[in-house]
Amino acid sequence: MDQFRGLFAKLDQNEDGFISVSELQDEMRKHGILSVDGKVQNIIESYDKNKDGLLDYKEFLSYMMDREKKWKIYFHDLDKNKCGVIDQEDIICLFKELGVVISKPNAKKIIQIRMDKDSSMTVDWGEFLHHVILNPVDNIGELVSSWKHNLVFDVGESRAMPIEFPEEASGLGAWRTFVLAAGLADAVSRSVTAPIDRLKTQLQVHGSKAFSQGFQEMRAGGLRSMWQGNAVNVLKGTPQSTLQCLIYAQMKVYTQNSTQQTLTVQQRFGLGCVSGAVAHAAFYPLEVLKVRLNLQQAGTYHGVVACARSIYRHESLSSFYRGFKPSILCMIPYAGVECAVHQSIMNWAKSDPAYNSDSKLFFFSFVAFASGQMISYPLAVIRTQQQAQAFSSDSRPASGVLQGLIGIYERRGIRGYYNGMGASFVRAIPCALINYTLTRHFENLVSSTGS
Repeated sequence: MDQFRGLFAKLDQNEDGFISVSELQDEMRKHGILSVDGKVQNIIESYDKNKDGLLDYKEFLSYMMDREKKWKIYFHDLDKNKCGVIDQEDIICLFKELGVVISKPNAKKIIQIRMDKDSSMTVDWGEFLHHVILNPVDNIGELVSSWKHNLVFDVGESRAMPIEFPEEASGLGAWRTFVLAAGLADAVSRSVTAPIDRLKTQLQVHGSKAFSQGFQEMRAGGLRSMWQGNAVNVLKGTPQSTLQCLIYAQMKVYTQNSTQQTLTVQQRFGLGCVSGAVAHAAFYPLEVLKVRLNLQQAGTYHGVVACARSIYRHESLSSFYRGFKPSILCMIPYAGVECAVHQSIMNWAKSDPAYNSDSKLFFFSFVAFASGQMISYPLAVIRTQQQAQAFSSDSRPASGVLQGLIGIYERRGIRGYYNGMGASFVRAIPCALINYTLTRHFENLVSSTGS
């Protein structure tokens, strides 16, 4: 009981003899526990016997005793060989039972970073209790999800940093649940931010003229015209992100199994480049359709199929890959830099609970996105202009990337290389917030529906 008395005193920051919702939330965040608001409120409501919105020591002790009793049972279940401690093999076995395969280095990382206080590479009951006592998870599955959780935001045109729901590879059920949830969230975020995305495309092609042209199109086609091309953007973006995620995850498994070590920055960069390039190449024709629909006046095409048919009839099949060279040259450094920067920052941040908050992890993800954008954006402008050359009078035909760079400089100077980047950054913030919030919501919804 002394440990609980000490914990109560630590939580009671203003020393008034009670624990408030905010005091419990603050301590949980210090332990790196994310998104605790709703859970904390439920805890207070469940154990606050006199309904004053606070926990006195007796009420707090009741909560602690219930937690200790529940997790004592789980600890014995995890300790497969009944030696009184949890080791790497127990962690690997636990993940396997839940349909997730992880390597020994990752099992070691979970023990070292999260639970092992005496550097014994095992977790005794005291260490395990210290880890779970303030974590508002209700069962082993939720605890494992908190270990696996890797905060990822979709802030670019596609999710250059692959989602990592499992640490390495998971069973079909886990992948299906998360991919479906992430796909739904991705579709919503793209739809909400579609007008900004269309403005960015027009800025890349028309420069400052895009604003006046956009207002003219709104008058002609109404507010609905701002979402022109969004359907094909959703059809392209979500499958492309999923494919990139699968490629990255499988290559990561192979690399780590070969080296028995965590990925280096160079390896992350390489895996990001390869997975991004392959997924981008597979769905590139849809990117061309999106740009054409974004730049045409409302009513020019009656849907995605009509646009594709028009390109095939009046141009050629190769037009579906127009601008592919600068596009793939753009995607390789963009995906590689974002993957390397993102995972490097996240690994550093998660080693210190002080940096493990939603707002800070969001900021770190945005830094990774901005790094990739700054490196690759001029090539993205060339790609969009080449895709639009069939009807854009402002874009001169260019036979290669170098000619495209020279042409942009001659017409618009250095600023021309970054036309639309401001809109891209503006779009990134709501896009990331919507993805992060809705992915968790849809994942819980899909899981509950499936069960």
